[in-house]
Amino acid sequence: MNNLNSLIGKQVELEVSGKVLLTGILVDVGLDIIVIYNGKEYLYIPHLHIHNIRLSTNPQTELSDVIPESPFDENEMISYRKTLINAKGRFVEIYVTGNKSIHGYVTAILNDYFVFYSPVYKTMFISLNHLKWLTPYQTNITPYTLGNEVLPVKPTNMPLQRSLEEQLKKFEGQLVVFDLGDHPMKIGLLKQVQNNIIELVTASGKSVFWKLIHVKTIHLP
Repeated sequence: MNNLNSLIGKQVELEVSGKVLLTGILVDVGLDIIVIYNGKEYLYIPHLHIHNIRLSTNPQTELSDVIPESPFDENEMISYRKTLINAKGRFVEIYVTGNKSIHGYVTAILNDYFVFYSPVYKTMFISLNHLKWLTPYQTNITPYTLGNEVLPVKPTNMPLQRSLEEQLKKFEGQLVVFDLGDHPMKIGLLKQVQNNIIELVTASGKSVFWKLIHVKTIHLP
């Protein structure tokens, strides 16, 4: 998407996965991620979920004001992985599944997933293929206005595996929740993970087989 450089500094409209429409000033373009400023905050959006980008047909004057300094120190070309590294330990809002946002901070980045700590869901494992966008908090704001003493950085104590499949194998025999439990068949006992297929036993005792590639988030209840 390097040809998007011609749109930098201009107001754009874009559609991302889930038929979500976003508007903002295009601030930066990387190899696999772009950055827009919507007048209030920066949105870091991986190319993977961008369906189309176009110049805004009705530019808003309030977006033409001075854009504040970037929340991350980015002296080189930005990338998805660099953005996650810059976000480690910093409060951010992420969109992964449906229209629900998750608040917290990145604690580790592995081959095909990252680990996220949320004050609501605790430790979460999120597929790199399913992050729609990430928004850094202003430095003086915390999720839910909780005090910093309640929100220390809490890297998980469990050993982390390089791939999401290997990490899930460590949870065999435990209750897990996929995709924030947006469907009853995404909550259950993780029986087995093999060849990117997950066998989950639901509350009724029935087995459901999920393709790992379609699982967005995992956390333990």
